[in-house]
Amino acid sequence: MLIVYYLLTVFIIGLDQITKFLVVENMDIGENIEVIPDFFYLTSHRNAGAAFGILQGQMWLFFIVTVIVIIAVVYHLQKYGNDSKLFGIPLALILGGAVGNFIDRLLFGEVVDFFNVYIFTYNYPIFNIADSALVVGVLLLVIKITADEWKEKRKKA
Repeated sequence: MLIVYYLLTVFIIGLDQITKFLVVENMDIGENIEVIPDFFYLTSHRNAGAAFGILQGQMWLFFIVTVIVIIAVVYHLQKYGNDSKLFGIPLALILGGAVGNFIDRLLFGEVVDFFNVYIFTYNYPIFNIADSALVVGVLLLVIKITADEWKEKRKKA
């Protein structure tokens, strides 16, 4: 089953890098393409920081944190991945997202972002496939861990 998780990781990395390449090659920075009016746009953006643009230019910190995250995720995937799909899939998504953005930081010193969403006039920070995989992976992992804790509490009660 581990091979499936690593294939999912490679798929996320590949999709992330291909979409970023297409944005870099076909759009100028700041260019905006309307997909769904007043809701979804493709906007070529670069981010030298973390989520929401915080910690701009702190590449050394991102390298250290990302390497630690990758090691921890691979360790947990190897150790527990075969035990549960609900654990392996989120870890694969997190790994793919972390590596996808790490490649950008390593090669370009910044991350290529392009999904631009407006939610009730709020302009959500621009993001990419890797960011999406990270967020979905973390959410699924939180749900899995919370469900496991509820089961344990029920068993004890």
